[in-house]
Amino acid sequence: MPTGVRLRDPRATLLAAAEHILVRQGPGALTSRAVTDEAGLAKGVLHRHFDGIDDLIVTLVEERLSLTQRWASELRASAGRGSVVATVARTLIQAIDPVAIGLVNLAIARDGVRRRLRLAGHSGLPTLPETTAMLATYLSVERERGRITRETDPDVLARTLVGTGHLLLAGELGATPDQAAVEEVVEASLVSNLVPGRA
Repeated sequence: MPTGVRLRDPRATLLAAAEHILVRQGPGALTSRAVTDEAGLAKGVLHRHFDGIDDLIVTLVEERLSLTQRWASELRASAGRGSVVATVARTLIQAIDPVAIGLVNLAIARDGVRRRLRLAGHSGLPTLPETTAMLATYLSVERERGRITRETDPDVLARTLVGTGHLLLAGELGATPDQAAVEEVVEASLVSNLVPGRA
């Protein structure tokens, strides 16, 4: 970057660079130097906008949580339309993507990230509780609409789906699955909870 040229939004550029690294190379590759190299910025720029790499990671978590709130509103509004199985599968793929998986791994591996998240009022692993709450709310609405059985406990079912989805989408059970493979697993988890002919 030539001297004297004002950066448009270096903070956003650094965050986008960090996400690209998580998607392409995984959490182990996320370092201050890797982020600034990916962003095409001088090494010191990151420290002008963040208090180190842990601060940048926590900011990524906060941004993902804001995004999850928007997704939750959209998901709730979609209740009653389309296939419940396909909707849940799409939601899992969207919410448990390589960025989310990377953030969970970083929170497990980095004491500084966990400490900062606790200070910010977040407990547990980042994004997974919010994804669980999002799905539980959706399933509750579908139960109210008669597409999920009355006996279904949306909270328990959501935890089951997110736990299974995380294992599946993190590649713990083999290669990362496509939409059809996720739908197959979701359908197996939901089969006894769906109201035939309505979901």
